[in-house]
Amino acid sequence: MGNNRENILAGKKVVLLGGTSGIGLATAKAAAKEGALLTVVSSSQQKVDEALTILPEGSKGFAADLGIEKQIAQLFEEIGEFDHLVFTAGDSLKFSALPGLNIEEAKQSYNLRFWGAIMAAKHAAPLIKAGGSITLTTGALGQKPRKGTVVIAGMASAIDGLTRALAVELAPIRVNAVCSGTVRTNLLSSMSKPDREVFFSQVGSKLLTGRVGDPKDLAEAYLYLMRGCFTTGQIIVVDGGSVLV
Repeated sequence: MGNNRENILAGKKVVLLGGTSGIGLATAKAAAKEGALLTVVSSSQQKVDEALTILPEGSKGFAADLGIEKQIAQLFEEIGEFDHLVFTAGDSLKFSALPGLNIEEAKQSYNLRFWGAIMAAKHAAPLIKAGGSITLTTGALGQKPRKGTVVIAGMASAIDGLTRALAVELAPIRVNAVCSGTVRTNLLSSMSKPDREVFFSQVGSKLLTGRVGDPKDLAEAYLYLMRGCFTTGQIIVVDGGSVLV
């Protein structure tokens, strides 16, 4: 159990879409320390199985393609009532200048990250108990784009707007988002490991924190938004100060 004086998450059912790796898995671990009951979801059964070996006994896992509404609907039918939904699902991030942009690939990314979030909210909301919440995931590039980030920045801005709209649409269910800066996850798997380390070092040296983020840093923000019963329609930026430099 964590040290939170009221242990607000103890016994609460938390569903994490994308909860088998990176930020999602770090959030699952952090919620478990607070006594939450976990259900993690990934498109890969292997990742689900691996995550369940790490998470506390009694945790549940499902494999589902979060870009397909029928699978999302079936998923929530199986899960039943719960308290908090965390959406961290995402594919590998790809930077591309506009002339070389693969539009079909970009559409697939939007289908998972943006439409997947809408479909998840649609089918989850009727099952969320009183006092529950939805927390989405967006990115700091939406607030401060750079070259090669047309798709990533556009998608982040769309999720920012979606968060506010869902907060109005689904009230009193609280809907918020965590806005992530550069974090050490597998979302940059399109790069080789040495190139990734160079990238993290270069980006980190320019940040106010002097380093890029760790999934554990982001997990704290998701916990806050699950606990924060007077917070809705908000985007919490956890980016090492990237929007300021």
